[in-house]
Amino acid sequence: MFAIDSLLVKIALIGVIGIGAQWIAWRTGRPAIALMLIAGIIAGPVLGLLHPEQDFGALREPMIKLAVAVILFEGGLTLKFRELRHAGVAVFMLVFVGVPVGWALGTAAAYYGAGLPLEIAALFGGIMVVTGPTVVVPLLRSLNITPRVKHMLKWEAIVNDPIGALLAVGIYAYITHGGAQANGIAIATDVVAASVLAMLIGGGAAFTLTSAFVRGWVPEYLKAPVLLTTVIAAFVFADVIMHETGLITVTVMGVVMANRETDSSHMLLRFKEDLTVLLVSGVFIILSATLDWTVVTNFQARFVVFLVLLLFVVRPLTIMFALLFTRIPFKERLFVAWIAPRGIVAAAVTGLFALRLSDYGIPGAEALVPLSFAVVIATIFAHGFTAAPFARWLGLDRGKGDGVLLVGANSWTVAFAQFIKAQGRDVLIADTSLFALRRARRAGLPVYHGDILDETHDDRLDMGRYQQLIAATDNDAYNALVCSELAPEVGHDRVSRMIGVARPGNQRRGRVLTLAGTPIEEQLDRLLAGWTFGRTKITEKFTYADFVARMKASGGDTLAVVRASGDLAVFSVQHRPSIDAGDTLWTFVPPDDPKARLEAREVAA
Repeated sequence: MFAIDSLLVKIALIGVIGIGAQWIAWRTGRPAIALMLIAGIIAGPVLGLLHPEQDFGALREPMIKLAVAVILFEGGLTLKFRELRHAGVAVFMLVFVGVPVGWALGTAAAYYGAGLPLEIAALFGGIMVVTGPTVVVPLLRSLNITPRVKHMLKWEAIVNDPIGALLAVGIYAYITHGGAQANGIAIATDVVAASVLAMLIGGGAAFTLTSAFVRGWVPEYLKAPVLLTTVIAAFVFADVIMHETGLITVTVMGVVMANRETDSSHMLLRFKEDLTVLLVSGVFIILSATLDWTVVTNFQARFVVFLVLLLFVVRPLTIMFALLFTRIPFKERLFVAWIAPRGIVAAAVTGLFALRLSDYGIPGAEALVPLSFAVVIATIFAHGFTAAPFARWLGLDRGKGDGVLLVGANSWTVAFAQFIKAQGRDVLIADTSLFALRRARRAGLPVYHGDILDETHDDRLDMGRYQQLIAATDNDAYNALVCSELAPEVGHDRVSRMIGVARPGNQRRGRVLTLAGTPIEEQLDRLLAGWTFGRTKITEKFTYADFVARMKASGGDTLAVVRASGDLAVFSVQHRPSIDAGDTLWTFVPPDDPKARLEAREVAA
């Protein structure tokens, strides 16, 4: 029997609570960061199941720092320079103009609003320029907004995280080295030199690893472990040189590796994404469970003034000024000006400096911890629950993707795409052959020329618009490859394929479209024979059993079901979706079925 105070039980509990909160967020559409924060508070100060400071002791701080390092590295891995074609100028302005403006305004808000001493206010104002991937990335994952806005928020969060920490390092060094008597130039030189060295360490580690991977010096099964170990080692090495410079090292390392091709880049990125989900969940639960009643009682009414200034004055003015001379539309600037949740980096760095400044006897340092927790909680709830409604109000929310992406241009996919378009859904046909796409173009259908597996498709193709992907080329191996490669991005239940000929062994990679697994050649022959696409609505009077009997008699294929909620699910050899009254079924039926002809005329009308 394990006691409830067993460290093993508590570690497992942190994992269950964190991942459970993320799953509930996925099912309900609520912001994951807010639900994780609530879950941690319930498990910590409310129920007393978790006491991170007591449970982990001296290990808590290094655990959090290493987790943040891996999270920042994974964030850097998602920063492709080609994204800057959409938001390059904006990102530059957010970093080089937004940071100093935000620091100045944040310092003023902490000094006049929260009543902190000027030096402490400057330190806290520096930390507040961060937003952080631990909160921004999960938030963006739940939004379907324009790529430019996503790129701006993502780049700002990941790049500004180490910058805010370094600002705090510089102010801390200024305070502890004698305040006004300190040599400010020397301190700034030390910080800049340490930052440059940290960048060189990160860049050097990235170049070394990518070269080793390409040359085959590391076997496939060791690539992910070697990468993780190198990230941690580089972070610790830079952090030993100067506190918090390790954040720069791992960020630069991630960005360099993201823009240098390696044979296993997709595999490594997926591994880091999975690990990051676990780390974000665990860190957020530990962070919120650390909040105790002592911190709450230290919260003062004047801090509310600072929160109001931070949310409604500092952030909006910073973004509006930084993007003043860019071509970014005003509604996009307004959205970026509102979205700035703070997370684990802000809380962890603040707590670290608060402890050290308190040991030095600096007045006002004791206010940093409750104030930082207040900022984290207020911004996560304010931005987490309002991001989606605000995006809809501004017209930036493109809604839930309900389209269908057809890979392979042939007469059957063109006819199916015309049917899908007639149902009021987005549809796109992708193919590597311009000649094959001519028929689709003549039919007035949207097309994409290129290999869907090419990384550059991310720049021109928004996968969030499509609820289902169907690979329907005449190449079995390519169809299977499309499904296996894109399933982690789109979802295994949202990718399916057609087979070239009916033979055993074709169904192992990706769901095979239709219950019978009809080959594409046979579907093409059927189309030439006059088969048509139709739809049938299931009602209380005309049940699914009646529909099955009709389809059995006609010999037609059932392709998909549109649920009353608007969700689309396909029928496959491996999976038959559940059908309820109010659902509409898409079919492919022969011409000698009178009811099918009636449905086809109904669709055409």
